[in-house]
Amino acid sequence: MQDPYLYLIIATAGLVGLAIVSVASLRGWNGWLDLKRAELGRRAEDSAPPSAAARIEVADLKERIRKLEAIAAGVDL
Repeated sequence: MQDPYLYLIIATAGLVGLAIVSVASLRGWNGWLDLKRAELGRRAEDSAPPSAAARIEVADLKERIRKLEAIAAGVDL
């Protein structure tokens, strides 16, 4: 014989379990977002203008990328 209360108890327990998992996941997500906000805030405070050597290195990397893209496109330099 099927007990209707058994199904009601199982459904209620499933919903409670789903609610607990959902709340825990949302708290974890909010914690991760807070961490990323703190990292961005700290990075904005600590940022100094790049040195000349860093700018030269970035320009060199951009030039290399431009050459590789030209090679990939089949263009002779």
